[in-house]
Amino acid sequence: MTLTTPRRMSLEDYLNYDDGTDTRYELVDGVLVKIAPENPLNPQIAMFLAFAFGLLGLPPHRIVIGHQIAMKSPHATARQPDLVVHSEASEMALRSGSKILTLDMPAPLLVVEVVSSSQTDPQSYDRDYQQKRAEYADRGIGEYWIVDPEASLVTVCNLTQATYQSTEFRGDSPIVSVTFPSLSLTANRILTAGK
Repeated sequence: MTLTTPRRMSLEDYLNYDDGTDTRYELVDGVLVKIAPENPLNPQIAMFLAFAFGLLGLPPHRIVIGHQIAMKSPHATARQPDLVVHSEASEMALRSGSKILTLDMPAPLLVVEVVSSSQTDPQSYDRDYQQKRAEYADRGIGEYWIVDPEASLVTVCNLTQATYQSTEFRGDSPIVSVTFPSLSLTANRILTAGK
């Protein structure tokens, strides 16, 4: 759903926008677009993965939920992945007080999107599997995970020569991460948030 505003918003307007609700928006060509409510499992999966990356010895301030990343895309001016694992350089860049990882700042190491409704909502599927995949590759993010509970699938995309090469994991298949080779998780553990 597109929200009508009196004028097109700048990125700064968007970052300061508060309508007094918990509604999440993305900025698309200066217009606020409401993001559909998430399945309650989605934040649980994001938190489970945050703890899993933390067990690898990463500093907690580099594993975040809620950070926004500026995009150069016709689909969105900024994206807010479900989980961001920052590089040292991208985390340092945000210490300047910026509310968003701007286009001139270094890319994070890894982003995770938990798909809300890939089987029932074609827009959700297109956004996470196609639009964000192209945007994150263009942004130079080395690894992009698509966690899809409805499809019982975890797709790990690794950036190779400016495009992602993907591998799909299901069931008890161990997840293979180029960025974090010592990670010890299966698709099932992720899809059930470790339950």
